[in-house]
Amino acid sequence: MQTVITKNFDYGEKEINYLKSVDTVLGTAMTQLGKVEREIIPDLFAALVHAIVGQLISAKAVQSIWARMQENVGAMNSENIAAQSVEAIQSCGITMKKAACILNVALTIEQGLLDLQELYELSDTQVIQKLSSLHGIGPWTAEMMLINSMERPDVVSWGDIAIRRGMMKLYNLDTLTREQFEEYRRAYSPYGSVASIYLWSISFR
Repeated sequence: MQTVITKNFDYGEKEINYLKSVDTVLGTAMTQLGKVEREIIPDLFAALVHAIVGQLISAKAVQSIWARMQENVGAMNSENIAAQSVEAIQSCGITMKKAACILNVALTIEQGLLDLQELYELSDTQVIQKLSSLHGIGPWTAEMMLINSMERPDVVSWGDIAIRRGMMKLYNLDTLTREQFEEYRRAYSPYGSVASIYLWSISFR
């Protein structure tokens, strides 16, 4: 039973036309692909759990684990998750380290030590800093939250292997340096998140 509500990342002609105008190579790929939909999870806690599950595993694996978690554990809210044992969370097919991280986040929220709603008042950099202060969460997980839950418009994650692979395929590169990545990221701004959505799509083609 899927309990978590999803929607598509909200973007349109404005972002598409801007990216096509600043990067003709990306623009050509965007025309070929048409509008790419990116399913996101508006609920911050559920999205954070989803991002933790997704650390260093394939999108396909995430899908089956996520479905199993909703089936076995139930509601993806901090109150319900905080009441689970680490073993119950881990038995859905994730590592003990990830299970402990998810439980820790839920307990931190339930103890009143973290208010995810406050993230909406922070800049992207501050959100990354705040979430990265939690055990088991790094910049990539925070960046996935920024795109896949908060719909922040300008996020391109260096830590995301698929995004880097998408760039390499798009621009026909054998390697990608951090400097090259930053150059592209700056060119996409202020609509980096939409560029990321296309780079993911290119990566998996």
